[in-house]
Amino acid sequence: MNRVLVVGSINMDLVNHVDEFPLPGETIHGRGVDYLPGGKGANQAVAAARAGGDVRMVGAVGDDTFGQQLLASLRNSGVGTESVAVKQGTSGLAFITVSGSGENQIILSAGSNGRLTPEDVPAERLASADWVLLQNEIPWAVNRHVLEQCRGLGAKVMYNPAPARPIEADAYPLIDVIVVNETEAETLTGIEVGNREDAEAAARELLRRGVRCVIVTLGAKGSLCLGGEGESFFTPAFSVTPVDTTAAGDTFIGAFAAACANGTPSSEALRFASAAAALAVGRKGAQSSIPERGDIVRLLEADAAAN
Repeated sequence: MNRVLVVGSINMDLVNHVDEFPLPGETIHGRGVDYLPGGKGANQAVAAARAGGDVRMVGAVGDDTFGQQLLASLRNSGVGTESVAVKQGTSGLAFITVSGSGENQIILSAGSNGRLTPEDVPAERLASADWVLLQNEIPWAVNRHVLEQCRGLGAKVMYNPAPARPIEADAYPLIDVIVVNETEAETLTGIEVGNREDAEAAARELLRRGVRCVIVTLGAKGSLCLGGEGESFFTPAFSVTPVDTTAAGDTFIGAFAAACANGTPSSEALRFASAAAALAVGRKGAQSSIPERGDIVRLLEADAAAN
């Protein structure tokens, strides 16, 4: 079993439930508050660990009460936290208000995530990893440092540019696999993605810029994978009644990374990741919705038997 290293954000999600969003200046009564561990980096780490990966996390929490809770949540899911820095001040927070109709409003406070530096990334962790996962909820300077270091060390980088932001042209050739949804693909390439053909056009543009492999996730429509050596295949999504799409994308990425690190061919790894995401969509919450490897395997087996 090979190692997956996630360098990214660790948040506490404060989820406030209301019947209707308040108007400016209005005070309303909520229906309850949940404190849920989250953050794109932490979610992907938990997903990879539960999917069978040997996972370590590099990131930062605050020296507040939330910091210890966030570390405990990662450890309970099998994620190594020896390289998570503890910074003075608050942990990363997401203030989420969910209405009775299921709509949400989110305010991110970077906290300790915004204070992560390249010096917080141990070189020995990068050297011992087979796959390194990156996202956009930590400073770009840290991501750029990791990309450059991994190229020299031989570790493969899987980059999820979320939240979406443009990146420098010379960074693309440092990326082994980029995973984007429709919005992220459009932000990076300028190509509006509404169907499989659009996704292929955006993927080819990213390949042209130097990325070695592109995966475009299309939600219920499935996912498309294009490789620089002519590899191309489409993976249909599993049919599922959505309950909560929170962390579905992170679950997909973490499960895919774990499968790749364990030597699974790309086409099978994507099917595995699609099954994991389908299970997450059918459950409430972020990390609480992420499935274990056994659940994923059972869904794959049931689908194979039905078809």
